[in-house]
Amino acid sequence: MKGLTPDSRSDVSVVLCGQAGQGIQTVEKLLTRILCAAGCNVFATKEYMSRVRGGANSTEIRVSASPVRAYIDRIDILIPLNKGAIEHVADRISPETIVLAEEETVSANAGKLSNVINVPFTKIAAGIGSAVYSNVVATGTLAAIFGVELQTVVDYVKQNFSAKSPEIIGNNVEATKAGFKIGAELRASGRIKIAGTFTAGVKNDIFLNGGEAVALGAIAGGCNFIAAYPMSPSTPVLVFLAQHAGEFGIIAEQAEDEIAGMNMAIGAWYAGGRALASTSGGGFALMIEGLSLAGMLESPVVVHLAQRPGPATGLPTRTEQADLELALYAGHGEFPRIIYAPGKLEDAFYLTQKAFNLADKFQVPVFVLTDQYLIDSYYNTPPFDLSGVKVEKHIIKTNKDYIRYALTENGISPRGIPGYGEGLVVVDSDEHDQEGHITEDLQLRTRMVDKRLKKLELIKKEIEPPELWPAQDYKKLVVCWGSTYDVVKEAILRLKRKDVSLLHYNQVYPLHPETAGFLKKAETVVIVENNATSQFGKLIKLYAGIDIDKKILKYNGLSFSVEEVADGLKKILD
Repeated sequence: MKGLTPDSRSDVSVVLCGQAGQGIQTVEKLLTRILCAAGCNVFATKEYMSRVRGGANSTEIRVSASPVRAYIDRIDILIPLNKGAIEHVADRISPETIVLAEEETVSANAGKLSNVINVPFTKIAAGIGSAVYSNVVATGTLAAIFGVELQTVVDYVKQNFSAKSPEIIGNNVEATKAGFKIGAELRASGRIKIAGTFTAGVKNDIFLNGGEAVALGAIAGGCNFIAAYPMSPSTPVLVFLAQHAGEFGIIAEQAEDEIAGMNMAIGAWYAGGRALASTSGGGFALMIEGLSLAGMLESPVVVHLAQRPGPATGLPTRTEQADLELALYAGHGEFPRIIYAPGKLEDAFYLTQKAFNLADKFQVPVFVLTDQYLIDSYYNTPPFDLSGVKVEKHIIKTNKDYIRYALTENGISPRGIPGYGEGLVVVDSDEHDQEGHITEDLQLRTRMVDKRLKKLELIKKEIEPPELWPAQDYKKLVVCWGSTYDVVKEAILRLKRKDVSLLHYNQVYPLHPETAGFLKKAETVVIVENNATSQFGKLIKLYAGIDIDKKILKYNGLSFSVEEVADGLKKILD
């Protein structure tokens, strides 16, 4: 039996595949946290069909002694949980892939597989009390293969099922031990060889996904109200904030629809709150009239827009970067906005936190643009540095003569809220005068539009600069934005070329003013985007005047893998 060797494996990729309802996510939850508790670096991401039961879903877990943060095609260890699993991931299976499975699961594909180890997960689980424990048996097996101590595994399983009855807790512990025994035997016998140790001493890291990072960033930004209608892949943000609403003084409202959610968020800001409206593409389409209302009212609002493939319902549980133009041009009329697109979980936290401060400061909508891949990906990271995190409020106490829309030199009118001071805070969805009353004075209309647009000049002074990595001295430049960051970064590392650098954008609008300079310096520029029309490339052409003709685009509903970006870059750059 061929094992995993040191020269080909700096990390190990484990994939579990089966139907929805078979407990794949239970294994992901248990195993990733057990490995983190043991001090391993862990990355996990999933792809799944839009159904509660059945279908074909898979989860990838990468384990390493060094940080891993990107999806790869390679499968080192595969656990197929049903007969259709092999076919679902067939193009990722290699002769080196070790398959841990029950005979009946792989019998139809036995001739296509090189390394199959029969592990009777279901039979063992049934002997304990129910086939439902098979996923916990698999967890124990994998934990032992990676050299985790049995007590670490048992302690976490007990903690995870602590709300269950003593009988269920006991059965899960028994299932864990049974699986662990199998994994330990496979490791000791050499049937599975994993080179080196994966315990890297990162026990103090936090382990979270993109949805949790956005939600924590909102909390750090002073968010005290969220209104949303559940819609994948944005729902985890609503769920997390609702779960912790009592701890942080948050009102979490599941609105009857997205229209109500956006209007509630605007109303909360009007009353002095700091609100988040969270949704995905189809839901945001319903919010657009409300977004335009925020533009006219000069109301702050933070919008979390988690992208998924469209048009219409599209592929509701898949990923894509195809809503950039939707966020950029949404809303009738002309008014300023800010659009962030975090590339890492740390970015998702810090940029969401910053979004609340800048929405308040400039009285504009601020977008946090994510996607299914970022929202559903987990990895360990050092705890966030809160030393520079501050909730910055820009509300004034009004006097009797207060006027909401005073024509100021920089375009920002002092913002009061009802009940804080003696002034009357009048707002109107129609064009209005300085007091906030409806007007059809056409000269005043022009002055009000100019006033609102003036804010862009101030916003441009606080643009997040793009990250240029690894060197300022480059001949080839790879441009990307949002969640593609770590995939492209690892792909560039695989090229082992000193003349290639990455230019990644966490803020896509307003575009950084030095963009043209970065691009003109390179002999070859390639842009990588998870959409069909290179939406960010078009934005660069519009604002920087440069047309990037070399593109790596993907829009089948799946994220890029490191291998396909590396292969695409090699073909272009060679």
